[in-house]
Amino acid sequence: MPMKILKIISKSMTFLLFLLMISVAMLSIISHASGGKPTVFGHQLNVVLSGSMEPAFHTGSIIAVKQVEGNGTGFQAGDVITFLKEDNTLVTHRIVEVLQNGDHVQYVTKGDNNDAADLEPVLAANVVGEYTGFTVPYLGYILTFATTKEGTALLMIVPGVLLILYSIITLWRAIGTLEKRQEQKQVDQTS
Repeated sequence: MPMKILKIISKSMTFLLFLLMISVAMLSIISHASGGKPTVFGHQLNVVLSGSMEPAFHTGSIIAVKQVEGNGTGFQAGDVITFLKEDNTLVTHRIVEVLQNGDHVQYVTKGDNNDAADLEPVLAANVVGEYTGFTVPYLGYILTFATTKEGTALLMIVPGVLLILYSIITLWRAIGTLEKRQEQKQVDQTS
């Protein structure tokens, strides 16, 4: 392979490793600062843990949820919302019916892949956000791993070690090239 192609590949790999390290560091910082759920530009990134909303999004996907401002009212049938259940788990399902009794609003929700609606209507106050239509398949598996202590360490250490090894190899080659040039210079001077 020509040297130019090797240099391009080398620089690309360095950039990608550096980008991976920075991304994992930022993800880890954002995740810990927001209490476990990464938030980017007012959108919470959630990992899909079940197939209840397939084919809209699959298990292991990351979805962006725009955080709700106000009391969680104003949604209509067909909207996909993320809400907090009584056991403090987040669920993202589609609204199939809006129940309004005076000022009290509740939503009947259902996963697109489920046969029946959810058992309990969702109180408007429990709505955390609305699905924005942005999803990245399978990235949730990596995000879940990256937010663990082991994942953060591994995803920071491996690229860091690879960058250090690359730097050592590059320095070694540069020193070798300089030594060859000096040897050639000495040979040329003695001739």
